Amino acid sequence: MKATSERERLKVLERENRELNRANEILRQASAFFAMAELDRRRK
Repeated sequence: MKATSERERLKVLERENRELNRANEILRQASAFFAMAELDRRRK
C-alpha cells in the first residue's frame, strides 16, 4: 500500500515539475520578447 501511494505521489510531483518547467520556458520567452521590444522602442 505504501509503495503505491509513494508511486502516485511521485507521478503527481513529476507532472507538477513538467508543468512548472513549461511555465518557466513560457516566461523566459515572454521576457526575451518584451526585452527585445523595449530595445526596439528605445532605438526609434
